[in-house]
Amino acid sequence: MNDKHDYSINLDVRYGPLELIDVPAVTAEVREDWFNQTLCRVNDCVVRLGVFKPGEFHWHRHEQEDEFFFVLEGSFTIELEETSVMLHRHQGYTVPRGGTHRTRAHAPQEGGERTVILMMEAASVQPTGD
Repeated sequence: MNDKHDYSINLDVRYGPLELIDVPAVTAEVREDWFNQTLCRVNDCVVRLGVFKPGEFHWHRHEQEDEFFFVLEGSFTIELEETSVMLHRHQGYTVPRGGTHRTRAHAPQEGGERTVILMMEAASVQPTGD
């Protein structure tokens, strides 16, 4: 990633209730290096899909909301001010509200070239931070 924060962040809700969400099909459409799409809304929360080539997101925080990450493919590090945690396929982690953090996608171990994650957070979360 460069200093301009070259991310593709799509906050529009792509799927409504009673619509099938095919994550591999959505993932196959992605051409950007750092892609984030809101898939659906669940009550006051959203489920977002992240598809990332190796690289990092900038340091940021969400003062009022927690943020949950779940890895579907590849590996993903969440760096916090005093620690970091590396997540592998089918592992999840919650960053509590107010926690300054940044995320880093690694080259997947399974032979692919990107990391795919799901994020669940309050609909009010701005992915780039407060």
